[in-house]
Amino acid sequence: MIYLESQSYDPYYNLALEQYVFDRMPRENSYLILWQNDNSIIVGKHQNTVEEINVAFAREHGIRIARRLSGGGAVYHDLGNLNYTIITDASDMERINLQAFCIPLVKVLRQIGLNAEITGRNDVTIEGVKCSGSSQYIKQGRVMHHGCILFDTDLSMVAGALNVPKDKIESKGLKSVRSRVTNIRPLLTGKMDIAQFRELLKQHMFNDELEPYELSSADEIEINRLRDEQYSTWDWNFGFSPQYKIRKSRRVENCGRIEISMNVARGGVITAFSCHGDFFGNGDIEDIARALIGEKLEETTLADALDRLSIDHYINGLSKGEFIRILMQ
Repeated sequence: MIYLESQSYDPYYNLALEQYVFDRMPRENSYLILWQNDNSIIVGKHQNTVEEINVAFAREHGIRIARRLSGGGAVYHDLGNLNYTIITDASDMERINLQAFCIPLVKVLRQIGLNAEITGRNDVTIEGVKCSGSSQYIKQGRVMHHGCILFDTDLSMVAGALNVPKDKIESKGLKSVRSRVTNIRPLLTGKMDIAQFRELLKQHMFNDELEPYELSSADEIEINRLRDEQYSTWDWNFGFSPQYKIRKSRRVENCGRIEISMNVARGGVITAFSCHGDFFGNGDIEDIARALIGEKLEETTLADALDRLSIDHYINGLSKGEFIRILMQ
């Protein structure tokens, strides 16, 4: 098995690295990648991003949002967790088999004295509480299995980042299932940091049968191209979401209650818009609808679309920036 260790904490780079290894590196080999992301939320391929994350919280705390190739639910990453990716032949696997790839992690956790087991389709638990989840992507006889291990993650950030405002959203996107989670570090009897835990995984997950591989400059160029052209883009992370309808209700000080309804198509384009409430205004609110329909639900695009309109003329006491924040959050 070929071993790669990412030196980057950038979620867009690491997701591009996974795909590059999966698509471009020799298929006769199997691969193990260990990697970490700085503050980020990773949503599943088939999820509606706006249903899964608290955009305002993410912006306030500098949390980046990224979409992965595999399905499953949204997860929060920081430098307190460790991610692993296994890429190998799918053999005769006709459907996604998550449990088989969780067994090496369970063995390692048991070696350090933890009563770990596999529960459900893809969870590793300790005393019934989840410490790791995983997902898979299968294509052309190859499988990519990746798991997120909670070693010393800030669990308060997990709660805040995935605590979505209670807007009414109608969507066919896959919904995340929230579980009670635990970190591994507080459960250990001895002292261990995440670097030591990483080494333990390297040594014991595959019985030292690892052949290190260093990425070449040519590899890095292609990985960064994939990062820039796909994984870091709004079109992939937000626009790829399935079409949905959303209804928002916000009370704004010195303005009143604002009720907004939008239809958003695949690609993140607004196809219908209406705004009501007990606010005062002098203009025809349909001017705003005409300006927004056909535009992407993305901050800079909305600002450009509304550039010629004074929002305060239509909704007294509300600035354009405040209006856009309501649309985005």
